Amino acid sequence: MAGIIILGLIIAAIIMIVSIYNSMVTFRNRYKNAYSQIDVQLKRRYNLIPNLVETAKGYMQHEKETLEAVIKARNSALSASKKASENPGDAASMAGLAGAEALLTGSLGKLFALSENYPDLKANQNMMQLSEELSSTENRISFARQAFNDAVTIYNTACEKFPNNMISNMFNFKQAQLLESTESPEERKAPKVSF
Repeated sequence: MAGIIILGLIIAAIIMIVSIYNSMVTFRNRYKNAYSQIDVQLKRRYNLIPNLVETAKGYMQHEKETLEAVIKARNSALSASKKASENPGDAASMAGLAGAEALLTGSLGKLFALSENYPDLKANQNMMQLSEELSSTENRISFARQAFNDAVTIYNTACEKFPNNMISNMFNFKQAQLLESTESPEERKAPKVSF
């Protein structure tokens, strides 16, 4: 009788370990899939930028440094994105991507600010369409980033819960890194507007 009870406990323990392992694999795959959605939108963004720069080039001949900075930031972000897609959730990859994206966003912001000085460029149909597509893509990236961070949080929480933490340590399920903004607290403050 004692042997049957011990056998039952061993089978229950094995079932629990397999169940926890499978749930950890599911959560890890969910955050990797969520990152792939970010990756799709980032690639779309990176493909729009050269067209935007080409459109602006004809009007902004005196702003060569700004245009070059946008292309350089785009190439850097593309490289960081490729590295991050190889191992989504890796702390170094996510930090590199967040930094490169911050530089790209800053250089694009400067480009759009300078384009205000060129009324013909602002009125250009191609520029307006590219700006709208880029804005739409930025929104998609924000939603995809939120979904990724939600999936990472679920995965990380599962890794930390007992008894999951014993299984995750045993099978080397490491914590994943959120994709966070690299803005300083000063940059996050809402701008003051006065009329």
